[in-house]
Amino acid sequence: MIVFSLIIPDHSCLQRHLPDMLCSAPLRSASRNMCVATSLTSTRLAAVRKGACATQVRHIHVEKRMDEKGIVLPPAPKPAANYNITCRANGNMLYISGHLPLQNDGTLMTGCAGADGIDVDQGYAAARQCGLNIVATLKNHLGDLDRVKQVVKVFGIVNSATDFKLQHKIMDGCSDVIMDIFDKPVGYHARSAIGTNTLPLDTLVEVEAIVQIKED
Repeated sequence: MIVFSLIIPDHSCLQRHLPDMLCSAPLRSASRNMCVATSLTSTRLAAVRKGACATQVRHIHVEKRMDEKGIVLPPAPKPAANYNITCRANGNMLYISGHLPLQNDGTLMTGCAGADGIDVDQGYAAARQCGLNIVATLKNHLGDLDRVKQVVKVFGIVNSATDFKLQHKIMDGCSDVIMDIFDKPVGYHARSAIGTNTLPLDTLVEVEAIVQIKED
C-alpha cells in the first residue's frame, strides 16, 4: 500500500479554495482497495498561500507623504455647469475637467496676470490651488490616491495680459504640488501652459489633467 500525505494549514479560506485546486488520480498497485493519491503542485500551493485568503488592502503611501509635508486637500469641487468633473475612458484613463483656484473658504482667486497687480507669485499660488483641487477630485473619485498609476498630462490656462510671458512659471505652482504629492515617476507629467485674455468667472488660472489609474 502506498500512502501520500499532504499537510494543509488550518485556514478556512484555504479549505474553501482547495477543492478547485486539488486533482486526484488512481494508483495502479497490488492493493486496489486503497489507491487514491492527492497532488497539489507547488505553483498552485503558492497561489493559495498568496492569494486565496487575500482581502482588498487600502494603501496609504501617497497620503502618508502628504501628511509628512503638511499638505491638506480642500473639499472636492463640484461642476459649475452641465458637465462631469471626471470621465473615464479606455478602461484606465481618467480625464479631469478644468479646475479653478477655489480656496477652502469658497472664494475664487481671480484677476489677470501682468495686470490688476497680479504677479508671478500670486499666479503660482492660484495654479497650486488648482492642483490641490484636482488631487481632491482624484481622492473623491478613487477613494485611494495610491490607485493613481501616472499623472499623464496637465494643461494650464492663465488669465494674462498680452505682454505677460511667464505663464509657464505660474503653472509650476500646479506641477510642483503634484510632484510633492505623487513624487517621481507617478507625478512626473507632460504639460502645456498658455495665456488667454479672459477666463470664466474672471478666474486667474484653470487647469485640466489626464491621469492613468490602476486596474480595479
